[in-house]
Amino acid sequence: MVSIRYNTAMKTTLIYTYIERLSNLLKNEQRLRGTSYGLQPVQIEALHYLSICNRYSNTPKSVTEYLGQTKGTVSQSLKILEQKGFLSKHQNQADKRITHLMLTQKGIDTVDAIIPPPLFIETCKVLNEQEQIHISDNLNLLLKTLQKTQNMKSFGVCATCQYITADHDGDSFCTLTEEKLSPKDTTLICHEHSTEI
Repeated sequence: MVSIRYNTAMKTTLIYTYIERLSNLLKNEQRLRGTSYGLQPVQIEALHYLSICNRYSNTPKSVTEYLGQTKGTVSQSLKILEQKGFLSKHQNQADKRITHLMLTQKGIDTVDAIIPPPLFIETCKVLNEQEQIHISDNLNLLLKTLQKTQNMKSFGVCATCQYITADHDGDSFCTLTEEKLSPKDTTLICHEHSTEI
């Protein structure tokens, strides 16, 4: 049996090729499903982000940072999503300069129908639990490494953030915002997430 040995450059190219191919297949599926809702890929990505972010991160600025798109592209996409009834805008009560974006029931139902695409769900069903954990852990490691080496925001879940602690009642508490967090809050991603001490 011939053993193929890959050097670092070859491994890097191979990893990139796999991820690019997976990404293209999933994006094509997402694009097809989005068409039936009258949505472009960037609009689906914005809805998906808003479905998994916390109440501190549902602003146009955070959507823009997370998607890595231009401010104009995201602004136009959010305007269309609001016009079509997928989301609504709400002014922050403490700071009127901040606008929060909330998914409507139509937006929630649409995300549930599109993300993840059926193609991906069916594929994952073929993998056993250990294989899914292994893939998830390795992709998570790759993502964290990319974000750290490029000094990018992590957008991690509150439960893994350095700012989370327990208050005197044992409830989750954010030391950055100085607010109590619900159990659901701790499972959502945040633009202020940090693991640096």
